[in-house]
Amino acid sequence: MNRITLSPRIRMTPFHDRTVAAGLSDITVYNKMVMPTSYGDLKAEYDRLINDVAIWDVSVERQVQISGPDAAVCAQYFTARDITNMAEGQGKYVAMCDHAGRILNDPVLMKLSGNRYWFSLADNDMLLWCKGIAAERGWDVEVIEPDVSPLAVQGPKAEDLVAESFGEHVRELKYFWFIETDLDGIPLVLCRSGWSKQGGFELFLQDGSRGNDLWDKVVAAGEKYGIGPGAPNHVERVESGLLSWGGDNTPDSNPFEVGMGRYVDTDTDVEYLGKAALQAVVAAGGPERLFVGVNVEGELGEAWPLPERTPIMLDGEQVGTLAAIVHSHRLDRTIGLAQIKRTVVEAGSTVEVETPEGYKPATIQKLPFL
Repeated sequence: MNRITLSPRIRMTPFHDRTVAAGLSDITVYNKMVMPTSYGDLKAEYDRLINDVAIWDVSVERQVQISGPDAAVCAQYFTARDITNMAEGQGKYVAMCDHAGRILNDPVLMKLSGNRYWFSLADNDMLLWCKGIAAERGWDVEVIEPDVSPLAVQGPKAEDLVAESFGEHVRELKYFWFIETDLDGIPLVLCRSGWSKQGGFELFLQDGSRGNDLWDKVVAAGEKYGIGPGAPNHVERVESGLLSWGGDNTPDSNPFEVGMGRYVDTDTDVEYLGKAALQAVVAAGGPERLFVGVNVEGELGEAWPLPERTPIMLDGEQVGTLAAIVHSHRLDRTIGLAQIKRTVVEAGSTVEVETPEGYKPATIQKLPFL
């Protein structure tokens, strides 16, 4: 049995005690925090997400907050998407890139009241990056990690649960839009979002000392809806074609190579990091690789965590990398996520992917699977 040695450098979440009491069995480290990954029955957690409602501790989804007179200019500079028309209460899925157009993170950017912006991050320490560049540019901003810890409720019954707790008006929230509110005095931001395609909300707790209170209130309200613990689900996210930054991409990937092309604005006057490099990709006719699904021949069991990306081959040549491979419960077949050369994808070639049982033939398809 493998163990993770914890230390003060790895923080617990405000909901940790409640996750342990709920039967937490598996964890990982994400953004220097302990992240729940399972409660011992992955199939039950999947079924709960697909059919009912699941509660997820996703506090590891840290925020970089930018505030101050130059906050809008600063937030735009970090965002490869034109955000000049964002409204308060609106969020947008964005790519953060370096000067060479390589994607560093794929957060949801949220515009709050008080001239504040949150970058709600994947697993990469962007706080120091943002602090350094903001200081070098001389902007009048404060860049901090605020006391904010998201708790997600995901699944087809999540909306009923949240409407019962916060009011029917939450049903009108569009995807990635949010309200600044509270639940019985617990301060939070309520956003229609979450890392699944099953629908749901994230409750961004703004007082880490109230984690147990918030968890207990959500669980109590969700009992009649079949609520239970879970975590971002590996199988569902592959079926839905959701990008896992740092896992699905290689270090040199640009946003076009991870399926984020529609969220990148290159024909715009706004300035942002990596703009010239991304414009060059468009001018050259597009990216060299594409983010796609693969249908793998044969029955290979349930799911295998891949500790590293594995080669995808065609006629003895490596043409891509495989990032995830699972048994899809709803499709009843083996599927995966991959980055593959665009020429191979466009030719409709059959490739070979490495599996725990050796190389297997696989056909390529557009995402999502479902």
